[in-house]
Amino acid sequence: MLGYPCCVVAAESDFDLIFTALAKGKVRYLVVGGVAVVLHGVPRFTADLDLVLDLTPANVTAAMAVLAELGYRPRAPVPFLDFANAGKRREWVEQKSLKVLGLWSPDHPATEIDLFVEEPFPFEETFSRASRVDLGLNTVVIASIADLIRLKREADRPKDREDIERLNMILAETSRA
Repeated sequence: MLGYPCCVVAAESDFDLIFTALAKGKVRYLVVGGVAVVLHGVPRFTADLDLVLDLTPANVTAAMAVLAELGYRPRAPVPFLDFANAGKRREWVEQKSLKVLGLWSPDHPATEIDLFVEEPFPFEETFSRASRVDLGLNTVVIASIADLIRLKREADRPKDREDIERLNMILAETSRA
């Protein structure tokens, strides 16, 4: 039961631009967070886009290039190119406890992007279980419901617990069908 993009209407055109750019750049990614929850069928508002990238150097470089073309840059005072450096990302995690690098664009102020600094799960395994959802002109790759639930359990914020409850309801519905 995939596909309720109704709740991201405020920034739908930004999402289309982002996903088109990622596709053109052949970037391997997984959508997680609120947008993934919405695309799995839970109506809720979200304005940011949480992405887990395949952190291989070529993929990260491709992602940075297409996002920079859209005007995205880090919120933190760090050079964007540092994200391509695995050693720098490790420093951010160890010294600053950074989990995501927030990006913003003056051209797309309604849609911020959070890039996970480390893969929160084995990327290849999770990518192989991912769902693909048509959104506008693009096919978007989102973490499976089970993988999304695992990630939300780790975050364990009130909104994550609410998302887990709703995602479990969708799993129950699909298993009865």
